[in-house]
Amino acid sequence: MKYTLKAINAEELSFKINNVRIENGGRIELNPVFGRQLRKANNDPKMNFICLSVKIEGTESDPKPFNVNVSIVGIFEAEYETKEEEKQFLVQGTSIMYPYLRSAVTNLTSNTGMPPINLPVISGPIFPEDREVYGISDAPAPGNPNLN
Repeated sequence: MKYTLKAINAEELSFKINNVRIENGGRIELNPVFGRQLRKANNDPKMNFICLSVKIEGTESDPKPFNVNVSIVGIFEAEYETKEEEKQFLVQGTSIMYPYLRSAVTNLTSNTGMPPINLPVISGPIFPEDREVYGISDAPAPGNPNLN
């Protein structure tokens, strides 16, 4: 399996202030929700696109003072022959892109006048289905990191 990162582009960067007040010294749980999608170019089977996203959104039962939605797309030239190699590429591509996603969230939120959001450094699988590629089989799925 061979792959090369050609570019990373922002697909969506949004920040919306909600009418929710946090008392002084109050804490909120951000509970980011991560998403990922692999797409392939129709005219070139070597061109692969990994879309990595994170959402932090309030609900009626769990209001947040803001909503954040960030999606980035990594453009990769990749050669793999089996479904297992494709899965390894997807997991490795995700780990390459995650620092860019973290940076985009921090940069977006730092320009709002609020303290910036710093997603955690993750040195393992972000998605539970990636655990076997990391050699984790018996440990419980880490799920999404809980940020306070």
